[in-house]
Amino acid sequence: MAKKKIQFSLVYRDMWQSSGKFQPRKDQLERIAPAIIDMGCFARVETNGGAFEQVNLMAGENPNLAVRAFCKPFNEVGIKTHMLDRGLNALRMYPVPDDVRALMYKVKHAQGVDITRIFCGLNDTRNIIPSIKWAKEGGMTPQATLCITTSPVHTVDYYAAIADEVIAAGAEEICLKDMAGIGQPAMLGALTKAIKTKHPDIIIQYHGHSGPGLSMASILEVCNNGADIIDTAIEPLSWGKVHPDIISVQSMLKNEGFEVADLNMNAYMQARTLTQEFIDDWLGCFINPANKHMSSLLLGSGLPGGMMGSMMADLGPIQKMINKEREKKGESALTMDDMLVKLFNEVEYVWPKVGYPPLVTPFSQYTKNIALMNLLTMEQGKGRYVMMDDAIWGMILGKSGKVPGTIAPELVELAEKQNRKFTDADPHTLLENALDGFRKEMDENGWDYGQDDEELFELAMHPEQYRPFRSGQAKKQLLADIQKAKDAKLGGGQKISQEEIDAIKHAKADAVKAPLAGQLLWGFGGEGVLAPCVEPFIGQKYKEGQPFCYLQTKWGEIVEIPAAMGGKLVDITVKPGQNIRQGDTIAWIEREA
Repeated sequence: MAKKKIQFSLVYRDMWQSSGKFQPRKDQLERIAPAIIDMGCFARVETNGGAFEQVNLMAGENPNLAVRAFCKPFNEVGIKTHMLDRGLNALRMYPVPDDVRALMYKVKHAQGVDITRIFCGLNDTRNIIPSIKWAKEGGMTPQATLCITTSPVHTVDYYAAIADEVIAAGAEEICLKDMAGIGQPAMLGALTKAIKTKHPDIIIQYHGHSGPGLSMASILEVCNNGADIIDTAIEPLSWGKVHPDIISVQSMLKNEGFEVADLNMNAYMQARTLTQEFIDDWLGCFINPANKHMSSLLLGSGLPGGMMGSMMADLGPIQKMINKEREKKGESALTMDDMLVKLFNEVEYVWPKVGYPPLVTPFSQYTKNIALMNLLTMEQGKGRYVMMDDAIWGMILGKSGKVPGTIAPELVELAEKQNRKFTDADPHTLLENALDGFRKEMDENGWDYGQDDEELFELAMHPEQYRPFRSGQAKKQLLADIQKAKDAKLGGGQKISQEEIDAIKHAKADAVKAPLAGQLLWGFGGEGVLAPCVEPFIGQKYKEGQPFCYLQTKWGEIVEIPAAMGGKLVDITVKPGQNIRQGDTIAWIEREA
């Protein structure tokens, strides 16, 4: 007799976020969506949320257009779309006022998102329950989340009690979010059974990362105990520290006797090819290769695999500082492996001291940062907990919610010495509504609120990223960063000179040369009036013959200089206002293939 039906979700958004920094553009998402649909095995797709909207802005892209475009084809064929929602922090790393959070659900529902996965990194239901209410009011299905980790306080009873509370508050689904992949399979199975026994009609969706290697066993356990939906990934961004691949998960569950959808391998290969194309195009410049490797070292520290890239980048400078201290003392230098083991051990030491917060954004970063700084200050002879910023203290003091465990006495004593006050106030009550202030800013700038107030929402949610997006500076910075990353790879991993880099970049490009001597001007308004001087950015595209820049000769004539044969700007060799000679190279433009 066949077992129950198990459905699959493709967490296309988290595949990218767990691998690197950025997300595919709107045009790329529009291309991948039909292939995902044609695979035929996905009942759901994670389309946005988490850092999706924020990094779109950082890339100079409009996230509202991207979400609408990506959701539309799934909406049309009945595939449910879902997003990740950080509860009190919504779509950013710090608390969000109530009116902005409430608006989010109305906007995202209007954009085509069906389900919101609401989580609090502390599992504090006070940060989840208001979002359940607002999600329902906005027309979305609220999926309340249990952030899974392994510690003495994170027991089946602990999680089951949270599930009871959020279900009573209106959650229609439960997600078991095993963000570091360190949830023990037996515990996950027991938890699934406990929830299903008491709430048989509640949908349970399991989200696990493959980093330390437990994910397939965990999937089997939760399915055998009543789970309904499993999150999966596709190559080339599956496995490693990301998620198990749909091919393996579908095969395992099918052979276990579950009813699962068939997988169209031709469509899978098409989606795989497109995803690789996106990586090769530009997204790969911001993917850490280490995230392709699994690591059992994650089990002890509990850190999520997606943090490994940034963590290794942070370790480098600290290693140098520590080794300088050791050199002064006549001690041998520490290797990166030494540093990694020390950091993991220190995380294991610090974690219970700060009350066992589940190591998920942003509390994983806070805990890691405490441990990292402790390594340095202990080497300097200053002891632990010397370098902790206000965000870290906010977690310890209860400003972000209640930690599951108990804060260590030494930290309580340190807080008292620094006149820091603990609080048990409901975190969202500490914030004032903010939309009116952002409406005023939009009005003053002449910015449209957007369809369904989506532009107002983006400014209110991500003010630090939205303003550079509107000014165009974000896109300019991204293209410069891409070019810098590509330049670094030109030598095939070998260190090469700037002259060699320039030679490689210019090999396929046409030089834009000065026809006369004069002063370089980027903008010209006609009738002898200079337009605002805005330097073009690397990656900017030009049509053949399109004006590229201007020269003002010694006798005052303004001479237009065209963009050669057109194409993509790959290098600029002069600065605005600079005096140049006839025949000098101003820039290099690579023709489009």
